[in-house]
Amino acid sequence: MKLLITGGAGFIGSCFIRYMLNKYPDYKIINLDKLTYAGNLKNLDDISNNPNYEFVRGDICDKKLVPQLVERADAVVNFAAESHVDNSIAKPEVFIETNVKGTLNLLLAAKEFKIQRYLQISTDEVYGTLGREGYFHETTPLAPNSPYSASKAGADMLVRAYFETYKLPVLITRCSNNYGPCQYPEKLIPFFISRLLKGEKVPVYGDGMNVRDWLYVYDHCAAIDAVLHRGKIGEIYNIGGNNEKTNLEITRIILDAMGKDESFIEYVEDRPGHDRRYAVCSDKIRSELGWRPSVTFEEGIKLTIDRYLAEEAR
Repeated sequence: MKLLITGGAGFIGSCFIRYMLNKYPDYKIINLDKLTYAGNLKNLDDISNNPNYEFVRGDICDKKLVPQLVERADAVVNFAAESHVDNSIAKPEVFIETNVKGTLNLLLAAKEFKIQRYLQISTDEVYGTLGREGYFHETTPLAPNSPYSASKAGADMLVRAYFETYKLPVLITRCSNNYGPCQYPEKLIPFFISRLLKGEKVPVYGDGMNVRDWLYVYDHCAAIDAVLHRGKIGEIYNIGGNNEKTNLEITRIILDAMGKDESFIEYVEDRPGHDRRYAVCSDKIRSELGWRPSVTFEEGIKLTIDRYLAEEAR
């Protein structure tokens, strides 16, 4: 199989490329990435010389380049996205450009060249927010609360429309919060680790009681692999880690692992539109495709912190 992976220099995309080349050594992978601030080719140093791997620097909004690459592929997996909520509040237009218009550009090319499978990597944030009980299901109505999640929901709707209107063989996955080594340090876990390594306090929004479900990145990669190969065309699959933690719990776990006390916590004003709780039901992917997470949060967070500490010690 020939795969076009967009956004493959980012955190999840780079892990997925590594995962796929290790599992399927005869696959050919083209990695299209714009190399914005969150993209880092060092994430792929270990496979950069693999003869079945090719990197192309470019933008998914490029109407000349994208068709040339899609024509060479059997399947497209779209990770490319602006993804930081705080940035979307400051500059929403950037998120619409990449996340919505870029997705449309990929879909146009996928339709033109009759791609075998198009997989859109989305997020649980498109569902909005939950109360104390319940879970997001694949049938939960979309109710995005930030410009970021609105742009991802818009992209999902375009993908769905291309299935319903043109019968394009699409799939959508919606995952909970990912974590693991090599994540760009704007996200909570690596951001807090990097600040603590410098002896700085960590900012906790509001009361710290916002709840997220945490998924180890390579468990996510295994789920995407399952959906790409065995998922039912036109379907959506939620991917969760079954590791619900408040932001304050996560903060205390990191503090403890790094030998710091709670004097390093600084409570700051909550951000606008901050969803209270996310939690997805993964029963569908478990029952239909046999996937389930293999790394506990305790194992995953230790692997992650140990990696950052080892890099700091170099």
